[in-house]
Amino acid sequence: MAAAEVTLGTFRDPAGSLRMAGDRVLRQVHRGHAEAAIRFLQSPTAEKWVAQGRLIETRVVHEDDSALTLEHPRVFFPSYPWEWTPSAWIAAADLTLDLCEELLDHGLILKDATPLNILFRGTTPVLVDVLSIEEHDPASPLWLAYAQFVRTFLLPLAAYVSLGWPLAASMQNRDGYEPADLAPHLSRWQRWREPFRSLVTLPLMLETSGSGSARNTRVRQQPDAAMRQLRGNLGQLRRHLRRIEQRMGRRRMASRWSGYASSADHYSGVDQELKRRFVEEALAAVAPRRVLDLGANSGVYSHIAADCGATVVAWDTDVQATEQNFRKALEQDLDIAPIVANPARPTPSAGWRNAESLSLLDRSRGRFDCVMMLGLIHHLLLSEQIPLSEILGLLRELSAGWAIVEWVPASDPRFVDLLRGRDALYGHLDEAAFLRSAERHFSVVLREALPNGRVLFALQGK
Repeated sequence: MAAAEVTLGTFRDPAGSLRMAGDRVLRQVHRGHAEAAIRFLQSPTAEKWVAQGRLIETRVVHEDDSALTLEHPRVFFPSYPWEWTPSAWIAAADLTLDLCEELLDHGLILKDATPLNILFRGTTPVLVDVLSIEEHDPASPLWLAYAQFVRTFLLPLAAYVSLGWPLAASMQNRDGYEPADLAPHLSRWQRWREPFRSLVTLPLMLETSGSGSARNTRVRQQPDAAMRQLRGNLGQLRRHLRRIEQRMGRRRMASRWSGYASSADHYSGVDQELKRRFVEEALAAVAPRRVLDLGANSGVYSHIAADCGATVVAWDTDVQATEQNFRKALEQDLDIAPIVANPARPTPSAGWRNAESLSLLDRSRGRFDCVMMLGLIHHLLLSEQIPLSEILGLLRELSAGWAIVEWVPASDPRFVDLLRGRDALYGHLDEAAFLRSAERHFSVVLREALPNGRVLFALQGK
């Protein structure tokens, strides 16, 4: 099998598999599951969810007695849970519970409950696994995906809020955390406080006593009683999620870069206004449909690009700054997808044969009409020790045409802060050195020097 044809995504699902071919996403539905898939996709519920943007669009491209092939549009920039902000995790969890509760009204239920079933369009979560929906047994009070929701949503979020475990670690835990993973790290007080009491302590006690070792999935009740219990269990999960979210809000702390936009003392008011105006004018001249904002911080320039009509993907390494960008974009309904990502250490491909999730660069090459790199080059040069030629090469690789770049001179206080005595290695770098590296890939279209010594460029790819 050629590398481009490696099956992606849902090959573990007995109902079907997925593969990508360019911008086409093709889903093979296995025999025996096709009828149920068609029935759901043609239902008013599916049509409503698609119209609301909560379910991926789907069309049938082939159907016969032995096979069913569905096609979905490729979400412009797919991101994965290990790149999401905390608020994105909450939004994906809410969508999962919302859809499961609504499905029950129609005799259906979600059979899976993992963040990996969700992609984002801007700040809007979208369910992309159309085969995760099945008929519900009205006499069963159980949601079989309950434990998966706890493992893959609630325990990672609770560990992030209370233990400081990074959400990015979910890349190494495809099926989430087990209660036993968290228990040794909890204080006695934490173990008996919600949500850990219900999500960690009691499940471990049941497991130790043997009561939870073989959960009976064939529990039968009268339909009305079964539905009340099932909805009660979903409500309990929702309460745990709200409790975690409230604690997250109370403990939201400033990080190294989360206050940068308001505390950047190396910019005067004039500098900031000239920079903003330059970016606005460059974007107006280029009129990009898709913009990548590298080192976006809390999203000042991401928002300018979105206001100009672009679909924006914003990368930053600081979780709290990216979280601010996400929440602002959500509040203002802007087409911005902020993710936690580092161009110097890009997210690798992951999963079986490194083929279940694509690397950050594989998702990005040439997909953006314009790439903004504002106030980032000196960090890549000095902190990551990436040569100028490599930085400009990556910039050209990511951009299908244009780039807006800020050059930071060696005299800049932030350059000096990062230099740390390495003047012989980097002190000689100046605008001329930048232009020599840039000219291999770009032509300078616009240039503006700010009073603080920084220089802005609009570059067109060669």
